[in-house]
Parts: sequence; C-alpha cells; structure tokens
Amino acid sequence: MQQSGMQSIAVGSPSQTLRDILSAYHELTKPGITMMVVITAAAGFYLALPGNAFVTLTFEYAARFLATLAGTALVSAGSCALNHVMERRYDEQMKRTMNRPIPSGRVRSEHAVVFGLALTVAGLALLGSLNMLAASLAALTWIMYIGVYTPLKRKTQLATLIGGIPGALPPLGGWVMGGGRIEAGGILLFIILFLWQMPHFLSLAWMYRKDYERGGFPMLTVLDETGMVVARHIVSYTVLLVLFSASLGAFGVTGMISFVGSLALGAGFIAMGLRFFLDRSSAKARAVLLSSYVYLLAILALMFIDKA
Repeated sequence: MQQSGMQSIAVGSPSQTLRDILSAYHELTKPGITMMVVITAAAGFYLALPGNAFVTLTFEYAARFLATLAGTALVSAGSCALNHVMERRYDEQMKRTMNRPIPSGRVRSEHAVVFGLALTVAGLALLGSLNMLAASLAALTWIMYIGVYTPLKRKTQLATLIGGIPGALPPLGGWVMGGGRIEAGGILLFIILFLWQMPHFLSLAWMYRKDYERGGFPMLTVLDETGMVVARHIVSYTVLLVLFSASLGAFGVTGMISFVGSLALGAGFIAMGLRFFLDRSSAKARAVLLSSYVYLLAILALMFIDKA
C-alpha cells in the first residue's frame, strides 16, 4: 500500500504484530502531549489542596488524585486520536507527520474515531463522577481542541492563540478537582500555561515552517518570512510568562523559593528568546523549544516543593 510516495504496512496485514498495533494506537494518543497535560493537571490539583492534606495521603485525596490523572489522560488521549483523524490528509504532505499511524496505513480512520470517542467518554465519565465542574472544563477542552482549534489551523494564524485555551485548561481542571471550585490560583495557572505555549509552539513552528507551508497551514511562521514578528512574539510572551509565574506568591499559592527560582529560570528562558531574536536560525529556535520544556518542568517542581 502506497501513501505519500512511501511503502507502508497495510492495516490488518499479517506482518503487523500485536506489539505493532498497540504501538500505533499508543502513538495516536500523542503521549508527549498527554503526559504534559497530566503533569499540569496534577500541579493544579496539589496546589489547590488545603494545607498539607495531600502529604498525609488520606484515601480520599489519593483516590481523587489518581482519578483526576486518569480522567484527564483519557480525555487528552481521546482528543489527540481524533485530531489525527481530522488532519490525516495534511499529515500525508508533511515530512514530520507522514509516518503517523493513519497516513502510514497502520490504523484505519474509522477505528481511530471509535478509539478516540471511547477514551473521551470514559475520561469524562470518570471526572464527572467526582466533580461535574471539572468534567465540564475537560469537555470544554475537548470541544475547543477538536471543534475549534483543529479546523481553524487551516484558516488563520490566530488558531495558535485559540489553541492555547484548551492547552491551558487542564491545570485549572486539576485545581477544581483538588479544591472544589475555580479560584484565583487556578486562573493564574491557566494564564501561565497559556503564555508558555506561545514561545513553545512558535519555536517549534519555526523549525518546521517549510513542512507547515507544504501542508497548507497559514501559520505565523509561514507568513513571516524574516521571522522578526515571530521573534518579537517569542520574547514578549516569555517576559509575560516570567512575570505571571513570579506572581504566584502574591496570591498565596507558592513561597519565596518559587519566586526566586522562577525569576532565575525566567532569565535564562528570556535569554534564549533574545538569542533567537538576534539569529533566527532553526538551531536557535530549537534552543528556545528545549528551554521551554526545562522552564515548565522546573517551575512545576518549584510549585510542588514550595507550596504555600
């Protein structure tokens, strides 16, 4: 079976082992994205807990925490699988994505739809059994990602901003599961994750701008040939991210260690953005991308360590 000028294994081919099939379905869930979603939801849950309730590991909090992670992971994985289905024709045209399970022929589209919907329903049911507000936020995340962001990627560069909304909702959902309601701390986490996504995604999109152009996606990185606008956006959003991250202490979410640490980490992240501003190469964009991972994981660790 030929797809995009390359040989691939036909769906259901005898050469496909059970391991191959499981690997393909695992890939549909975009495990890297789903893992980051789960980590940010876990941070929201923990930071919303009263006092040191989580440290005592009571059955109630432990069970709710595990259910939060599982439900969040299922909804995220389900939306990612459906995103694969919706973008399968465009993935065939891009080097970075042509080997994904559907364009490569390892999974049929209709099977991926059933898989994605089943995961989503299971996740929403699990979250809804504990907190309907958290389940509603998860449903909104799914709708925004599948029903709004994914279709808009083919129409406008503003899709990146819109896509930041579902990407930032998981920590707010985690906060609601841990604290029972939406509060200022949870909203602040939402803003932090929204801002973080901008330099993260823009740097990635700059590295693969030719791929996005071939796929017909009107990304800012495709429209901005010199990269000056992209660079300004990266630096601006990074500065805002650092300022909001440092303000967690003002809302009684974290303490002085987190405040100092976030500023130090932020200085390094901004420096990477400024390097890209001066030299808009793929290498410098990759440095921004890697720095975004380091920054997010590090400040989340600081939040856990220095919970107020």
